[in-house]
Amino acid sequence: MRRLVSRALALAYAAGSAAYSVPAVMGATSQRARRKVIHLVRHGQANSDARDESSYDQLSVLGHQQARWLGAHFTAANVDFDQIYCGTLRRHIETARGIVPNLKSELIQDPRLNELEYFTLAQMLYQQQGIAVPTDRDGFCQHLPMLFAAWANNDIANPPESYHSFESRVGAALNDIAAAECPALVVTSGGVIGMMMRLTMGLDLTHMTRACLSIMNTSVHLWQTLGPALTLTQFNAVPHLDHPDRADAKTYL
Repeated sequence: MRRLVSRALALAYAAGSAAYSVPAVMGATSQRARRKVIHLVRHGQANSDARDESSYDQLSVLGHQQARWLGAHFTAANVDFDQIYCGTLRRHIETARGIVPNLKSELIQDPRLNELEYFTLAQMLYQQQGIAVPTDRDGFCQHLPMLFAAWANNDIANPPESYHSFESRVGAALNDIAAAECPALVVTSGGVIGMMMRLTMGLDLTHMTRACLSIMNTSVHLWQTLGPALTLTQFNAVPHLDHPDRADAKTYL
C-alpha cells in the first residue's frame, strides 16, 4: 500500500511542481499554497471493544491524548486553519475540540463527513449471509473487504445507507470544502478518507479498502489543488506520535 501511494504521489508532485511547492509535514510554503491545503484527520482512538455504533462512538483516554498531541504539533509548526469541519459523530467532535481547544470560529459539523455504519452493516451481513462479525484486528482486516464488496454490489438487503449514497455524499462534502479555497481542518473517519482517496486517485474498491485498513488514529492526510484536480499530497502522517515514548500510541482501531 505504501508503494502504491508513493508512486501516485510522485506522479502528482511531478505534475504540479511547476506551480506549487509540496508542503513540508503540516506546513505550506506560500500563501497561495496555504489556501489550497485541506488537512484531513482521522478521529482519535475510539472504544475499540465496542460491537455497535453507539458504544464505539466515544474517544478512549488515549484517543483524547492523541488529539491533544496533534494540536500541540500544529501549534508548534505554526499551522492554523480558517475553517474547521467535522462530522456529527461524538468521536469527531471530541477529536476536533482536542486538536483546537480554543476555537476562533464555529466548528462546522457536516453529517456528510460521518462514517459508514460498519457495525450495522456487519450484523446485516452476518444475518443475511452468515459471515461472522470479527472480534480482533486480524479478523477485521479480512472482513472489511468482504463487507465493502457486498455493500457495493447491493448484496446486503435494506442497508442503513447505500454504497452509492455514501460515495456521493463524501464526494459532495469534499468538493464543497475545496471550493472554499482556504486552509481547512477536517476531522472524520477512515472510511470517509478512503473514499476520498478513491474519488481523487481513481482507486478501485480493493485498493480503497487496503487504504482504509492502514489509516491510523489522528493521522493527517493533505489534499491540494494541483492544476485542475484535487490531489492527495500526504498520506497517514503521524509526526505527533513519532516519539520513542509514544510508539504504543500508534493505533488503528
